Amino acid sequence: MDVKDSNGTILNNGDSVHLIKDLKVKGSSLVLKRGKVIKNIKLTDNEDEVDCRVDRSSIVLRTEFFKKR
Repeated sequence: MDVKDSNGTILNNGDSVHLIKDLKVKGSSLVLKRGKVIKNIKLTDNEDEVDCRVDRSSIVLRTEFFKKR
């Protein structure tokens, strides 16, 4: 299974990505701003989602909202 970012670049565990859109996190007052760098992503069983830690919170992001750094 190949996990790809918004540009079609293949992602691996431990890659760094940055957001291409402001995102509101459901169930939280946290807003992730465009351009924020997220380090050390973890791939999931779903090819459209990755697991990551942002500001000490573990969240799942859809691959359509970031690109590989």
